[in-house]
Amino acid sequence: MMPKILVVDDEEHIRLLYSEELKEVGYEVITAESGFKLLELIEQEKPDLVILDIKMVDYNGLDLLQDIRNRFYDLPVILSTAYDTFKEDMKSIAADFYVVKSFDLTELKQKIAMALETRLPT
Repeated sequence: MMPKILVVDDEEHIRLLYSEELKEVGYEVITAESGFKLLELIEQEKPDLVILDIKMVDYNGLDLLQDIRNRFYDLPVILSTAYDTFKEDMKSIAADFYVVKSFDLTELKQKIAMALETRLPT
């Protein structure tokens, strides 16, 4: 069974890029454009991993991360942002990994593989 990844980002081109690239390497990908009803979406879709943008128009990804941790404590979350300054934010340490956005998804794919390794049974 293919691991399911939920990409949460308010930028459509990022959702499309991540979706296409990750599907190419064998993941099932679902996307959300905001944190609206995110916990319900996670409950419904049961993703194996969440890629979460920090700065979205209506939502703060770090606050969403706390909500995810409170309800789905063992769900791997990778913070994906255009800014590396959030690495210093105490809230960001709750994430499994932190990746600065790039059109080269090599680092993101490596972090996904590492996060899934610890979660999925072999």
